[in-house]
Amino acid sequence: SILPKCASSLERQVALVSLSPPGSFRRKHAVLWFVALRPHVSTFLSNLDEVLLRMKEDRPESLQADLRMKLSSLLHDLHLSSSSSETPLPSHRLPPITELLSLLQEKLIYAALHSTDSSSLIGQVEQLFRAADPDWLFSQSSDRQGCGLVELQTAYSSVISALIGCAALPICEDDCSSLSAAAYQSIPSRATAVSAVLTALLEKWSDGGGAREDLSDLLLAVAPPICVFSVTHFQDQAWTRATSRMAARRLHEALLRAGGWRDSAHLLMGDKDGEDRGILGRVLDVLQPQLNKDSWQRCEALKFVFAWALLQVSRPGLSPHLPRLLPLSLLLNDHYKPENCMLGVRCLHHIVQNTPAADLRQFNRAEVLYQAVFKHLHTSEAAVIQLALACLLDLLLVFEKPPSLLGPSQSRRKPCRHDDVLRVVLTNMEAEHKVELRRIYASALLLYIERMGVAVCRHLQRLERVVLGYLEVKDPPEEISRLKMLEVLQKMTREAWPRMERRVDVLLRCLLRLMVDVSSDSRLSDSVRQQLMDQSSASIHLLDTCSYGRVQHLLLQVDSSCCSSQLLRYLATATTGR
Repeated sequence: SILPKCASSLERQVALVSLSPPGSFRRKHAVLWFVALRPHVSTFLSNLDEVLLRMKEDRPESLQADLRMKLSSLLHDLHLSSSSSETPLPSHRLPPITELLSLLQEKLIYAALHSTDSSSLIGQVEQLFRAADPDWLFSQSSDRQGCGLVELQTAYSSVISALIGCAALPICEDDCSSLSAAAYQSIPSRATAVSAVLTALLEKWSDGGGAREDLSDLLLAVAPPICVFSVTHFQDQAWTRATSRMAARRLHEALLRAGGWRDSAHLLMGDKDGEDRGILGRVLDVLQPQLNKDSWQRCEALKFVFAWALLQVSRPGLSPHLPRLLPLSLLLNDHYKPENCMLGVRCLHHIVQNTPAADLRQFNRAEVLYQAVFKHLHTSEAAVIQLALACLLDLLLVFEKPPSLLGPSQSRRKPCRHDDVLRVVLTNMEAEHKVELRRIYASALLLYIERMGVAVCRHLQRLERVVLGYLEVKDPPEEISRLKMLEVLQKMTREAWPRMERRVDVLLRCLLRLMVDVSSDSRLSDSVRQQLMDQSSASIHLLDTCSYGRVQHLLLQVDSSCCSSQLLRYLATATTGR
């Protein structure tokens, strides 16, 4: 910045001198000024040459070449070039590991920022980790107690972050669109190389570094980013290939072996004896910068890593992290894309199953969860409704006891949340015409009737309409809806038998029509036909029992000429109960 100003001043003085006549005061003054300035100009120019030389040496290209030369020299000292079978040099002849890690960090960051080919550099780092002595790789350079370990942790954390940055996923420009598969074209090969480097480092830790108790905190410091990276790349997604998934799984297994963790759940939660070796909190710290409503959609892998970590944790390890796990789960649950919504409902259901009811009722969390999941009953996505019905079935137990377990009461029972959910389900079932949704509703209805018990009497009229409507419509080839509705009819008859006698005529007529239809349908397989006939016979037998034999008198009115001999045998079995 100084050089242009000096040059400009000199040019002005030279111009003024050239315009002055010989012997003038201006020319004599300029000569005296140049004579006085000459030694300073010489000193300045000599210093300027040194500055320019230093600037030239500090250029990124020169810096990269210098670092590459140092790393190559170190690899040569470790006998990685041609004499790899020889014994490596002792660690006291090598530079401190923290200095080398600092150089590696600069090179990796430069490669990641400038999109240069970093495969050869990453390969050299892998060779370094595989051949070096563990005592040197995990040696503390500072003599002061505690400072060397902190410096070592910082150095390794920085290098691992730089390595992971070389295979970082591209970020979406907005929160509405998704990246194409072409955007992830170079990610699998980079992830494979990075996984190999980190695996080599963890294997070297298992060989010798892990035996030192003073380095136990080092593994806990580097494990969270390694865990997030491995989980990101071992899932079957657009940014992975078979080779990268296999390399990421090997990395995850090496991490478990290095820390002595039994499985992923043990890795995240730690032991139950009070020793804090779980890394769930640290994993959430790694994800935290993107765990907000404005940025979570920009990284495709974030939601999958978050859901994986959450679904690995069970009771009692989930409750302490509940304030950090609920927000993103609710954001996923409220998203307009079905796949994100399904992931959110699955996360919320896992939270409900693995959190004490008292913790869920605290701060009105249970009510928030109930409203968030209940609204999905009004959607038309079959997979979302299936997950929502299963989640609500467990969530209702947080608010109230099952109606089937309530004892006799002198006063009339008040409607509860179970009634609200069952009422909405029956309303949706009456108007539903999609086969997939009818199957889902029929399967879930049986569980809700079991939960309601005798309280199902409040809904008998609507239940009757639903049962009749579903038994009349075919559902080939497995007849799932019909089979489930026959089970619903049997459960309803057992729970509300005093009020079923008045409904015997309508239900029996429907069951007979079903049996005649099934016995004459040649498209059904023998196993499905057998199941339908057996379930229908069992339903007729229950109706006969609760009506005190009235069904037997009604069956005498059946015209045997319109029925096959097989159907007549089923009817005889149904009335006798054999």
